Amino acid sequence: MMNTRINIILIALLAIAMPSFGQAKLPKLMVVPSDVWCNEHHCMDTVDIMGIKEMIPNYKKALQENRDLMAVISKINTLMAERGFPLQDLSQTIKSIERINQENSVMRTKTSGAGLAESPVDRLRRTARADIILEVDWGVNVNGPKRSITYNLRGLDAYSNKQVAGAEGTGAPSFSAEVPVLIEEAVQDHMDSFTSLLRQHFDDLLAKGREVVIELQIPDNGQELDFETEYDGKELGELITEWMANNTVEHRFNKSDATENYLLFDQVRIPLYHTNGMAMDAEGFARELRKYLKGAPRNISTKVVNRGLGRCLLIVGEK
Repeated sequence: MMNTRINIILIALLAIAMPSFGQAKLPKLMVVPSDVWCNEHHCMDTVDIMGIKEMIPNYKKALQENRDLMAVISKINTLMAERGFPLQDLSQTIKSIERINQENSVMRTKTSGAGLAESPVDRLRRTARADIILEVDWGVNVNGPKRSITYNLRGLDAYSNKQVAGAEGTGAPSFSAEVPVLIEEAVQDHMDSFTSLLRQHFDDLLAKGREVVIELQIPDNGQELDFETEYDGKELGELITEWMANNTVEHRFNKSDATENYLLFDQVRIPLYHTNGMAMDAEGFARELRKYLKGAPRNISTKVVNRGLGRCLLIVGEK
């Protein structure tokens, strides 16, 4: 009788616990065509970012001019949704961006007039708030009446741009003429291992934090302040390093460059979410550092310059 009661209690506890396992947060994904695919289909734009010419994929043009792209993205969205991954739709995200005003394009620092360095791709990722970008590239092989797909699917961390999962190969020849069907047939066997790698990466983020880069720079404006200026017997650079140690996940960060006018922290592990549940990015973390620098006895004005989801610059000493 005692064993029966214990078993009943254990079954009841498992019944309560099982839903909570299913409610664990999974990374949000967004599927985009690769740069190679966009270039081959003449969907690249040349943009000037802080005086540097860069080739940027034009996703809006790609979606408007290639019917197969929309269908392929929809098919991969479906395959990922079947495995429980939340998705951000590329076309809807682009429409959201078009409704956003052009604040960043006209924003300048009050003193030096510096602009914000954010590419259209950075803006897309910021609006989507996706944790992982699924970059897809494919080509159609024709052999008589049969066709097959050679594909490459990469999972990229939207903050660090590091590849965290991948699948590639060529599907079996088929009489089907529909590219989305060929894509599904080609990638189906690899999707479980692919999503397993995505889960492993997100588990690592939950445990060790998101990886970003934080830069701090003294402007050339004649001020006496630099990172060797002392407050209560400690140099400013030392105080900032201590703040990093106290506010990163498991004190994980690397100070890869340090001069009297410049500090570079990379591999900075920040929490995935603010206390209110909103996703945290490099800018959100930098603003916390800004509050610290503004506090007494430092009383230092700073300007936060957004450089994308995973990188942010603080101009120290002016706003």
